[in-house]
Amino acid sequence: MSGATIWLTGLPSAGKTTIARALAERLRGEGRQVEVLDGDEIREFLSAGLGFSREDRDTNVRRIGFVAELLARHGVAVLVPVIAPYADAREAVRKHHQEHGTAYLEVHVATPVEVCSVRDVKGLYAKQAAGEISGLTGVDDPYEEPVAPDLRIEAHGTSVPESAAVVHRLLVERGLA
Repeated sequence: MSGATIWLTGLPSAGKTTIARALAERLRGEGRQVEVLDGDEIREFLSAGLGFSREDRDTNVRRIGFVAELLARHGVAVLVPVIAPYADAREAVRKHHQEHGTAYLEVHVATPVEVCSVRDVKGLYAKQAAGEISGLTGVDDPYEEPVAPDLRIEAHGTSVPESAAVVHRLLVERGLA
């Protein structure tokens, strides 16, 4: 089986990682090699020292994209639940994959900021509202929604298993699962 990178982009607390983990479990059950490159883990281990300036965010996205493509090129299904707020950085990752002939799918987990702020999995929205942090993507820092993602999921109106199933269907349609 060929590998692929499935990049799940969306606001903080949109459900990206939850969907990725559910999909990973399903793909592993089908005998696939799967890696989830979680944004928080990557920041801790691969991008330690980077801040949240545009340049640092772009560097982080490029690093994750490089690792994802490398794994995917070797047959791994790589699920990347990472915000990647800037369209040009996401496009650079897509182009890197194309240059190597590696499948790349962009999935926009399109959960409205109002829903994300209620979920507030990491307490970021509360910290931003209290003035403890700034530069929160989608609130006081930009998030450029994908114009033409391979798939858009309205995760706030769909269960996690349903969302994972929709992504899985796309992989089947594209011959990647």
